[in-house]
Amino acid sequence: MSALLSPVLAKPTPAAVNAAAASFAALTAKLDYLSAADIENVRRAYRYADEAHLGQLRNSGEPYITHPIAVAQQCAEWKLDAQALMAALLHDAIEDCGVTKPELIERFGAPVAELVDGLTKLEKLEFNTREENQAESFRKMLLAMARDVRVILVKLADRTHNMRTLGDVPPAKWARISSETLDIYAPIAHRLGLNTTYRELQDLSFRHLHPWRYATLSKALARARGRRRDVIKRVQSEVEAAFETAGIPVHIHGREKSLYSIYRKMDEKHLSFAQVTDIYGFRVIVGGLTACYTAMGVLHQLYKPMPGRFKDYIAIPKINGYQSLHTTLIGPSSTSIEFQMRTEAMHMVAESGVAAHWLYKANNTQSDASQQLGTQWLQSLLDIQHETRDAAEFWDHVKIDLFPDAVYVFTPKSQIMAMPRGATVVDFAYAIHSDIGHRTVSAKVNGEQVPLRTELHNGDVVEVVTAPISSPNPAWLGFVRTGRARSKIRHHLKTMALTESQDLGEKMLAQALRAEGIDKLPADDETNRSLWERILRFSGNRSRADLLTDVGLGKRIASIVAKRIVKLLAEVGEKPDALLMSRERFTAHESVSQGALLLDGSEGASVQFAKCCKPIPGDGAVGYLGRGEGLVVHTSDCAVAARLQYRDSERFIAVDWSDEPVRTFETSLLVTVSNGKGVLARVAAALATAEADITQVEMQQESTQDAADLRFGVSVRDQAHLTDIIRSVKRTPSVLRVQRVKPGI
Repeated sequence: MSALLSPVLAKPTPAAVNAAAASFAALTAKLDYLSAADIENVRRAYRYADEAHLGQLRNSGEPYITHPIAVAQQCAEWKLDAQALMAALLHDAIEDCGVTKPELIERFGAPVAELVDGLTKLEKLEFNTREENQAESFRKMLLAMARDVRVILVKLADRTHNMRTLGDVPPAKWARISSETLDIYAPIAHRLGLNTTYRELQDLSFRHLHPWRYATLSKALARARGRRRDVIKRVQSEVEAAFETAGIPVHIHGREKSLYSIYRKMDEKHLSFAQVTDIYGFRVIVGGLTACYTAMGVLHQLYKPMPGRFKDYIAIPKINGYQSLHTTLIGPSSTSIEFQMRTEAMHMVAESGVAAHWLYKANNTQSDASQQLGTQWLQSLLDIQHETRDAAEFWDHVKIDLFPDAVYVFTPKSQIMAMPRGATVVDFAYAIHSDIGHRTVSAKVNGEQVPLRTELHNGDVVEVVTAPISSPNPAWLGFVRTGRARSKIRHHLKTMALTESQDLGEKMLAQALRAEGIDKLPADDETNRSLWERILRFSGNRSRADLLTDVGLGKRIASIVAKRIVKLLAEVGEKPDALLMSRERFTAHESVSQGALLLDGSEGASVQFAKCCKPIPGDGAVGYLGRGEGLVVHTSDCAVAARLQYRDSERFIAVDWSDEPVRTFETSLLVTVSNGKGVLARVAAALATAEADITQVEMQQESTQDAADLRFGVSVRDQAHLTDIIRSVKRTPSVLRVQRVKPGI
């Protein structure tokens, strides 16, 4: 009989201990708040994770699956839902086991896969915690983590277990991991109100970051605890008696300041251990809000309060939702002791923060949240959850409330970039470097091609594609959100416009001089210095470049400047060429006094093509020099141009088209069709066949009529190309009529 019993009574072997820790039974006891279906889903995730990590060991020699189970256990203590527990079990599957996100979606659904993917993004981050800005950005990015606050909670559970087992990691890594935890993860836990986790992470980091200081303080605290044990017991019994006499039911818990908090106070205020007075304290848990203040009155009658050491976090909660009354009293033997008064719901929030949402649901399923949780912040979240039953809206509210004014995104190299809410891909490009912004041509967000106006969301991985010949588009100013991007774009456009205007002005002045019989513009050299100085005195410009820019912008009339130059050249003996003058003047457009400016589409911002008539190569065209607007090109039969010419004729110059334009030009087509299924698709196909790029489509509202008008904006090379396009569309079934639209005619 004894032989049969001896194996049972023997100490379990390490293999048996590992097997027990690696089994689902280690987690089952904590899942009693879940439904049977949810527990089965968590079990499926466990089986999948166990199989994926098969053969992998931790530094301690334990099976790797013990780590995901421990993380899930912590999440279960917070009463997180089944999806979060499944993600906790699977959180290393993508990173360490080669499992793909699509596989997780197929097996466990998109929500779980998104959680695991979010955790994997955080795992990939590498950063130097010495760089405080990077640590701050990372912390804020987590606080505002897109999609789901559960990502942060699972990550904190993961980090907590890693810190608990840090002793198994080579000591060379202790400093980096501990600093990372202290700088980033502990403050996150604090911001989320997870105070128990916050204190544990701080103490574990302190223990591995400064082992000698930790050991010394630990011994000092143990000695102080022994010396003051009798005082603490006396205080607790006196306080319990006072509340019993007052008829107030309370639960009193002793509280000891964490080692790291003591160390930090000693370091910041240059105190010795003996000078730290608030090492010990008590939490008084009462039944309601009014009882908190009544309890404080009872304590103040029992012991004298220390002046200036009272704080009301119930009336004005901390930003993470924490609520309590704090008061420091002078107890027996002049021992200063801090008391914290709070309700059960406040205590839940104080210890578990954001996770109190799930704890509350698990423990008080039939109660009204508005009566239980005095925290306005948490209450608003519960109200939304109760009213909408929309999990996505709930998480969005958490995200916005945690950090309302910014989003945090990744570069492809996992650097964190903080952007204003509503920022676009172009804002991101300029945030990296102005040259990258200027050269941006396209972008990918999370691996998918997106338009440049796409708004960024927390956690997005943004990749910008650049090209050396690209330059900012004025349309970008319509959607960028950051002042940096806006100012950089405007500055570049202004510089580019001035350069282009200068080139245009030089062309126009050279043409005007040819019309006056001078073959070319005088060079800007030593020989002509005196001439240019006299020209600039006449025009009032500071430099030759300024004068040419003003001519290009229409601030100076080229023909007037040209006449002045001719006069000054005549004074030094250079006479106009009569043959050149007659050829240039009298073969040009009748209404202008200078030769035609050649247009090929490469002129940039200095030349605009009027929206009223949308001229294209092959159209008769005239140029109007708007004051400070550069040259605006109209068709020669445009009604708008005719009105301008009537009152401002001296500002018109003749223009002509190059034989080989370098780009396409936009025009409009009005297509009348018989209403029917698929007619728009057929017309669009005909346009594509004719190599016309569609830039805009408009349809009339009265779709019930037999015929309908479709208006297309199309890009064409010239008039011949437009003719081919119209011919192609006319041959399309259901098309009744096609015509070019020129509103200004």
